[in-house]
Parts: sequence; C-alpha cells; structure tokens
Amino acid sequence: MALVAASYLVKAENVLTLEAALATALQNNPNLARIKAAAEALAAVPSQAGTLPDPVIGFNVMNLPVDHFDTRKEPMAQIGFGISQAIPFPGKLALREQAATYEAQAAAYNEDEWRLSLLSDVKTVWWQMFYLDRLLEITDNNRILLQQLVDIAGTKYEVGEGLQQDVLLAQLELSKLLDRKIKINGMRANASASLNALLNRPSNDAVKLPAKVPLQLPEIYDDRVLYQLAETNRPLLASERERINAARSKLDLAKKEMLPDFNVNAAYGARDNMPDGTRRSDLLSFGISMNVPIFYAQKQAQGVSQSTSELMRERYALQDQWNGVRKQISQAGNDYRRAKEQVLLYETGILPQAQQTVASMLAGYQVNKVDFLNLIRSQITVYDYEAQYWQAFAEANQALAQLVAATGKEDIYE
Repeated sequence: MALVAASYLVKAENVLTLEAALATALQNNPNLARIKAAAEALAAVPSQAGTLPDPVIGFNVMNLPVDHFDTRKEPMAQIGFGISQAIPFPGKLALREQAATYEAQAAAYNEDEWRLSLLSDVKTVWWQMFYLDRLLEITDNNRILLQQLVDIAGTKYEVGEGLQQDVLLAQLELSKLLDRKIKINGMRANASASLNALLNRPSNDAVKLPAKVPLQLPEIYDDRVLYQLAETNRPLLASERERINAARSKLDLAKKEMLPDFNVNAAYGARDNMPDGTRRSDLLSFGISMNVPIFYAQKQAQGVSQSTSELMRERYALQDQWNGVRKQISQAGNDYRRAKEQVLLYETGILPQAQQTVASMLAGYQVNKVDFLNLIRSQITVYDYEAQYWQAFAEANQALAQLVAATGKEDIYE
C-alpha cells in the first residue's frame, strides 16, 4: 500500500517527497532484499541442525555359492535387509540447533540494521538534493538581482554618472554565477543518480523534490539518553549479542565432542528352505557402535580452544561496535547541534543584517555615495550567506538521519 501511495504521488504530482522515497527504497532496494533472503535462509537452518541424520537402509546377499548360485544348497546363504541410525551423544543436537537459532536471530537483526542504514542513506542523499535545489534557486534569484545592477550601472554610465568598469564588473559576476550554476547542476545530477540507485530506478530518471518543507528543527536528547536508546534498540548490537550466544553454544558443543556418538543397526536375513523342503530359520541381528576419541589432544581439545577464541572474538567485537555506536551518536549529535545553531544565527542575525546592508548600499549607489565594487561584494556576500543557511539546514537533517540510524529508534526528540 505504501508503494502504491508513493508511486501515485510521484506520477500525479511529479514530486518525490522524503516519505515516498523512503517507502520506495524499502520496497524495491535489491541490497535490502538480498539481506532479507539471507536471513530467511538462516532461519531454515535450526530445525535441520537439531534433527537426527537420515537412517540408512541396505540390501545384501550373503554367502552366495558362486558355483551354482543356489541358496537352498548353502545353509548360510541369505538375502539380507538392514537399517542403521546414527545417534549423537545426548545434548549435541540441542546445542547445534541452539547455535543455529542464535545465528538466525543475528541475521534477522542484521536485516534490521541494513534497513536503518538504507533509510539513513536515502535521507542523506534526499537532503543533499534539497540543498542543491535551494542553491539553484538562490543562484537564479541573485542572477536577476545582478542583472538589475547591470542595468542600473549601464543607465548611470549612459548619463555620465557611472563608470564603464562598473558595467563590466557586474557582467563578470553574472558569468561567475552561471559557472556556479553549471557546477551545481552537475552535483545535483550525481546526487539524483545516487538516489535513483537506492530506489532501484534508472540512474537517469528525473527526480523532482518539493520546493518547501517544514523548517523547524526539534530538540534532541543528550548523549547519555541516546546511548541508552542505542543499547536497547540498535540492531547492530543485538545481532552481535546473538553471535556471542551462538559462540557460547558452539563452545559447549565443542566440549561435548569428547563424548562418543553412537550408531545402532538391525538386519534381517531371509534364507531359503533346504532342497528336501526342510525349513530354515531366518536370521535377525542387532548391533551398536560408537566412535572413540583417542585423538582428543589433537582434535577435540583443539576444537575447544578454537571455540573459546571465537567466543572471545565476538565479545571484543561487541565492545568495539559499542564504542563505534557511541562515537556515531556523539558525532551526529554534535553536527546537529552545531548546524541548528548556525541555522538560528543565519535566520535571526546574519541574513537580515546582510540584506539590509545591500538595500542600504544600493540606495547609496544610486545617489553616488557608495562604490559599485562594494555594492557587488555585499550582494555576493548575501548569496554566500543564503547558501550557507540552506547547507546548515540540510546538514542538520542529515545529522538527524544519522542519529536515528545510530540509536535504532525514530523517537530521539525531547
């Protein structure tokens, strides 16, 4: 249903919202489908690992005389049927099934981790494209403003109140804006290809984003609370804990390998009657065998040592991943708070002041009280501040996406 809604939104309005992009990625991304298939494959393993080996049935002819092949003349000649069953020492099958169950659960958490990573990647690219769209928009707006300055400078030059160099300077700045626009369009095309790849669409498909989004940036929890959320909700950590459980089960199994496995068998031999018709009894036999771990020091003991080291490896891996998760949370949180402060500063201070400066200098230039070069520089400064504002806004939303992925939980707001 989400995919249908997303497809309808893109086709009907030709606009790809962030929500539609996320729904499409979850539905169509081939890498996520690959991880899901791998998890489903491992989910089928535990029942196999915990089941006895298939019994073996056999058929044979015993003591058949080769000179006449007459089973009636040879008392021990018989046609035999048998069955045998391998039986591991009690507890081994349960441990194998237990280890496989933990590994299957780890794979399921791995799928959840990849889903979080995919959503974070989609959000990051989407916000990058949104920033580039705003950059193209303010570039066009500044081009219009610079063209107006060119017209003003040209008019003043024609009436003898301006300099030709003012006109040439304004035209140069217009050319620079066109150069910037070319570069921005190239960056957007690359970002569009990246987003299309995540959505499993042709890389050259056109992508149009909404022109307006909510501008509010919420307050987030402090790092201590975010750590607690990650410890509880991050699939990466849960997956590694399951791998530790699997390694522990494998260690218990390795310790049991010194105990023998068994093989029980039964056979039935059918014999023909004697040539004179006297009945011969059929033969029934039973047997049991077991392996003897006489190479314990070279085999089973080394297996225990191997499993012990593998368990320690997984424990160290969990600690390393936990350190990495906390680093991700701290860095993303710092990036968000920094970007949010910048957005607020640009909104309430820098941009209004810069725009007022340009308006004042334009009025002064028209009455020959302001140098044209300073006017141009002030307009370029406004352009740069507007670009930095939208960059900070996009970076704040990208940092939020990374925080959600790092904690494994959407609700990270106070």
